[in-house]
Amino acid sequence: MAETLEFNDIYQEVKGSMNDGRLRLSRQGIIFKNSKTGKVDNIQAGELTEGIWRRVALGHGLKLLTKNGHFYKYDGFRESEFEKLSDFFKSHYRLELVEKDLCVKGWNWGTVKFGGQLLSFDIGEQPVFEIPLSNVSQCTTGKNEVTLEFHQNDDAEVSLMEVRFYVPPTQEDGVDPVEAFAQNVLSKADVIQATGDAICIFRELQCLTPRGRYDIRIYPTFLHLHGKTFDYKIPYTTVLRLFLLPHKDQRQMFFVISLDPPIKQGQTRYHFLILLFSKDEDISLTLNMNEDEVEKRFEGRLTKNMSGSLYEMVSRVMKALVNRKITVPGNFQGHSGAQCITCSYKASSGLLYPLERGFIYVHKPPVHIRFDEISFVNFARGTTTTRSFDFEIETKQGTQYTFSSIEREEYGKLFDFVNAKKLNIKNRGLKEGINPSYDEYADSDEDQHDAYLERMKEEGKIREENANDSSDDSGDETDESFNPGDEEDDVAEEFDSNASASSSSNEGDSDRDEKKKKLAKKAKIVKERKSRKKPVEGKKGKDPNAPKRPMSAYMLWLNASREKIKSDHPGISITDLSRKAGEIWKGMSKEKEEWDRKAEEAKREYEKAMKEYSEGGRAESSYRKDKSKKKKKGKVKVEKKSTPSKGSSKSSSKQLSESFKSREFVSSDESSSGENKSKKKRRRSEDSEEEEELASTPPSSEESGSGSDEE
Repeated sequence: MAETLEFNDIYQEVKGSMNDGRLRLSRQGIIFKNSKTGKVDNIQAGELTEGIWRRVALGHGLKLLTKNGHFYKYDGFRESEFEKLSDFFKSHYRLELVEKDLCVKGWNWGTVKFGGQLLSFDIGEQPVFEIPLSNVSQCTTGKNEVTLEFHQNDDAEVSLMEVRFYVPPTQEDGVDPVEAFAQNVLSKADVIQATGDAICIFRELQCLTPRGRYDIRIYPTFLHLHGKTFDYKIPYTTVLRLFLLPHKDQRQMFFVISLDPPIKQGQTRYHFLILLFSKDEDISLTLNMNEDEVEKRFEGRLTKNMSGSLYEMVSRVMKALVNRKITVPGNFQGHSGAQCITCSYKASSGLLYPLERGFIYVHKPPVHIRFDEISFVNFARGTTTTRSFDFEIETKQGTQYTFSSIEREEYGKLFDFVNAKKLNIKNRGLKEGINPSYDEYADSDEDQHDAYLERMKEEGKIREENANDSSDDSGDETDESFNPGDEEDDVAEEFDSNASASSSSNEGDSDRDEKKKKLAKKAKIVKERKSRKKPVEGKKGKDPNAPKRPMSAYMLWLNASREKIKSDHPGISITDLSRKAGEIWKGMSKEKEEWDRKAEEAKREYEKAMKEYSEGGRAESSYRKDKSKKKKKGKVKVEKKSTPSKGSSKSSSKQLSESFKSREFVSSDESSSGENKSKKKRRRSEDSEEEEELASTPPSSEESGSGSDEE
């Protein structure tokens, strides 16, 4: 006969959820370790009173009862394992493993039996269902009726809220059967009631999660948080771990209480209770018990009168009542000498504490990760700057935690710590043979090609060349302010194929050549800018006057309910608010009809407004087309006032450039007018004849006089 039996993939039933883990049977007792939380249930062999084997949903299950009335249910066994377990129970525990099946008749009337902490509803000799009385949070009575309400389990997909029993009236010794039923339930139920005075009270403690200042009343079996708005009663049985963590500033202390199941505020769950203390704050504490009771109950761990730092008193009292060790940071020491690392998690800044058996992050949101649930860790380059890096942790369940914005000086310390704990480092290959340092993150992003930066450098060179050219120009010319009309004429003159023939002096040619060079560079820059800003073909801009699309029923409801959801869940993030709103909307039924009706009304109004807008838009577009046709017809000949020039050659060239447009300018401007090629050729021949007449005509006296005035 084997000394131990081990079973993997065994499920423990806790408040409606099936928690997987490992079950180990030995001569000393039975141990079950939860794979998710790491919680260990230890049942001593001498405490076992009964073992029951039965068929359940996941195969076959084992139900164990102890002397103090507690019971444990484990599912996931195979039918072939019954004989092995039965022999083990007989030889090591001196117990008979009894086979007992559940009743599946489907009746809803039967007999209720109270045995230990279990309520069993039986039909004949077979149980139909069993209710652990420790899960009952409230028991209320009515006429011939008893209602049981239950503590909720967040891990369960479907939770049992309440069960109602109808108790027929009987005439037995004048005892009301309803009251007798309720008393049997309340005697074993986990209904928190403040019986007697508190052992001690801590006033106005600063609480980070849930946020606020709370009075903490310490009772023998539970902890009472009393605030201005909310009250919480926390049984000591729900406390999983205690942490005492020094703040990085060395002037404050965090006291963290890990809870399973968590405390609830509306739909918000708090898995951690975080208190913040100042190291300088002292207190004198007197327990509300006589010295003999204190000695008998706490065995020297507490005394009736104590004094010291406030955080020491709170942690000492909690440790004695909860009967759990307090976890403190281990040997890790960061670059600054602190036992923690400053970092960010989910856009909130906080502190990451490397412990002897895990990591804990405080405080928003608090995260505790044990080493035995970590699959691997990874050191990643910071996303925003090379002065920091990210520390990523992925668990065996696939959950990933990313702690970002860690100072590069902390890299060596953190790498050494992770390496010493023998955690799997994903990117270890980069670091083999290298003294742990930050060398692999020292390179900068400046080495990479930046297309935008190159383009800006090129434009800067062109501007610099233009500035040099303008400074080198000699003569009476001065810098001119930008004038759109003049520039258009200058560009036209530059592209004029006959412009050189109209000038009569070498001086005018040289001036015009210099001007052409400058304008060519200007035109090149303008052309480059326009080509970059060229809009996508076929893409129309949005009309600001167009009617806005109507919102859906969900968006109408969300806009009206957003503030209420925020008030119901203070401190909720935008992501969680959207998720919560989706859950509420999904659960609504009749209330949706009102918002569907509003959405339909908004849709009808939108369609009506869109119809009016489209009719008005067609009328306006037809008006614009008529106007553009008239404009194009009158644009065959354009005459502008000639500006008085310096000399006769300049005045004639000005008249020539202003009286007509060159071939390139005309063809590009009037290509959309719909005229055929013959008309374009005829117009160009007329323009060239007019050019010759203007060139042969001498400048008038008015022009020469005006030129001298300008000079």
